[in-house]
Amino acid sequence: MESLKGTIVETIFRNNENGYTVALLESENELITLTGVFGTDVAGEDIEVFGKRVKHPKYGEQFQVDIYNTILPTGLKQIENYLSSGLIKGIGIFTAKKIVEAFKEDTFDIIQNNPLKLTEIEGIGEKKADMIAKSFAEQADIKEIMMFLQSHNISTNYSVRIYKEYGKNTIAVIKENPYRLSEDIYGIGFKLADKIAFSLGVEKDSPYRISSGVKYVLSEYAAKGHTYVPYGLLVNSSANLLETSAENTEDEIRNMAFTDKIHIETINSETVVYYLPYHTAEVNVCKNLINLAGMDFNISEEEVLEYLSSVEDGTISLTKMQKEAIVQSVLNGVTVITGGPGTGKTTIILSIIKIFEIMNKKVLLCAPTGRAAKRITESTGREAKTIHRMLEYAYGEDDSNLTFNKNENSPLDCHAVIVDEMSMVDILLMNNLLKALKRGTRLIMVGDVDQLPSVGAGNVLSDIIKSSTIKTIRLDMIFRQSAGSMIVQNAHAINKGTMPLLNKKDSDFYFMRENNVYDIVELIVDLYKERLPAKYGLVPSKDIQVLSPMKKGDAGVIELNRRIQAAVNPPSNLKKEKIFGKYILRVGDKVMQVKNNYQAEWKMTDNNSVTGEGIYNGDIGVILFIDETEQELHVLFDDEKEVVYSFSQLDELILAYATTVHKSQGSEFPVIIMPMVWGPPMLLTRNLFYTAITRAKQLVVLVGKEKYMEEMIENNKINKRFSALDYRLSLCHAGRVI
Repeated sequence: MESLKGTIVETIFRNNENGYTVALLESENELITLTGVFGTDVAGEDIEVFGKRVKHPKYGEQFQVDIYNTILPTGLKQIENYLSSGLIKGIGIFTAKKIVEAFKEDTFDIIQNNPLKLTEIEGIGEKKADMIAKSFAEQADIKEIMMFLQSHNISTNYSVRIYKEYGKNTIAVIKENPYRLSEDIYGIGFKLADKIAFSLGVEKDSPYRISSGVKYVLSEYAAKGHTYVPYGLLVNSSANLLETSAENTEDEIRNMAFTDKIHIETINSETVVYYLPYHTAEVNVCKNLINLAGMDFNISEEEVLEYLSSVEDGTISLTKMQKEAIVQSVLNGVTVITGGPGTGKTTIILSIIKIFEIMNKKVLLCAPTGRAAKRITESTGREAKTIHRMLEYAYGEDDSNLTFNKNENSPLDCHAVIVDEMSMVDILLMNNLLKALKRGTRLIMVGDVDQLPSVGAGNVLSDIIKSSTIKTIRLDMIFRQSAGSMIVQNAHAINKGTMPLLNKKDSDFYFMRENNVYDIVELIVDLYKERLPAKYGLVPSKDIQVLSPMKKGDAGVIELNRRIQAAVNPPSNLKKEKIFGKYILRVGDKVMQVKNNYQAEWKMTDNNSVTGEGIYNGDIGVILFIDETEQELHVLFDDEKEVVYSFSQLDELILAYATTVHKSQGSEFPVIIMPMVWGPPMLLTRNLFYTAITRAKQLVVLVGKEKYMEEMIENNKINKRFSALDYRLSLCHAGRVI
């Protein structure tokens, strides 16, 4: 029987009735999936497991657990964890272990009062010992907090994040209400906060606990795109999570509504519950759209057509529908332009800009992501910004609450705002954008409503179109410059529910048939590393992106990244690496930023005097080097911007040889490769497939079974999002109170 020791970094699945669990264990040497029966959710805990390795036909190597023991941190283990947390410069995991083995309970005293004794440890000289002592002194106020957190079985990585959020007030905050952790700390969910609360003696039916559980359920639905939850569904979901009665849950829901933490109302004869920020945003978006749309600009269609004729230069032949989109954008206060690839949306945007320039009107261009903003800048020759940058994002006094300097009190100075990739805009961002538009500003929203909706809550573009209250132009004719591309033709075919044309000679759209999942992944790795670069002269890390519908499974993002990394950037004595969460991060790896970090500082590699702030969700870069002494990792984004991450920030990065289709939104890549394999029906949908192939500019290669492609195209069941912007807009348009 084999044994493993390590930390549970994620619970992938847990059956609360019988305890069957699938989890990821991170040990010193590997990251492996565990399966077995566990009495409690062991996420974040240090454990020792006994069992055997097995090969699952679909999910690969796993460790089947027969027996397990939770390893409670001893005093020495807590000291070791603190020293290796990344807070003390000069000490990594292995150095921390050596120091504690040498000095045991006297470790802190040695570092603080006699640091020269550290030179007895191999690899520590006088200079490094002095660095450790100084860093230890600087972090003196953290030590007690870190030890307190570890005594309640909170992992080192989470402990660092918690301290960064609450500072010197950490212990007081957690003792008062440990459930704040699930709301304030990225990566800590309700279940982990609940375990901490239990260790602090919080009662099962505590109002704090029930309130936090209800907010957790609301936030989980928001993470799936919903702005509200039907009342009955919320009560049942919360009661099941908390293992308490529906009556207790309903009592707390009523109390939360009374204290304005949530909002309850009736929509289409159904009682629903909003977490307050989403209700406020939805109502405000509705009111502001109606106000902007009601503006009369005192200009005729004939005048606009005259302006349009003066900007046409003979090289572009606009279709009737394109001209209609341009004219309506100038005539109306709010306009939606939607269409698939190759329908001329970029040409329309450029024509609108030129007309406004002739009219001496100032236009601002923006998009939800940095990559989308960069694309529209390149295609129009005009500067485009992310919506956040345009609104001048800022932070409150505690450096945590994101706000915008541009708002109703300080609106944007312009006559028109054009938003590209509008399908990605969620309800909260839309609310902040509209607050910054003064009455009389034209708003032109351009996007593809058939793509995946926003990652954040809301169904903004779709709801606006569905309400029939805002002028909308649908583009359905492929512009002739794109008509020769099978990517464009097949995208439109898929969107209409018909099979794409495959493997046409000299095409840009190929299907490679493989039946076995192992062979599919092998071929994808070979295409990425050898075949496509050799045939087309591509640089894999820059030109090729592997997309998968799912994170897990043999053809999921996690496994694809592991396999591609092993092929193109294997372990080497010349390359440092760092194990973090699901990934081994190695110098030379392609990585992606997975959360907006508006305060991340960067410098230009060709001119260190040029600096800035902000790295965004979806930005892709390459690891330049890893500094174990300084506990830092350096990443180069866009071949020019260097960003330094402390080891405690590595939860912001993932490997990016492969990424989910959702993460690819707003981006374009020269080449995409996509596996066609089995997956959950909720992921294998037509609009996900459509979104994936429209990310490619030059080449699409699909690998796997045609039957799964057919299933995706047939599966047009777009998961319903609970949102009511269309309902509110319809009421408002009819003159009724929302």
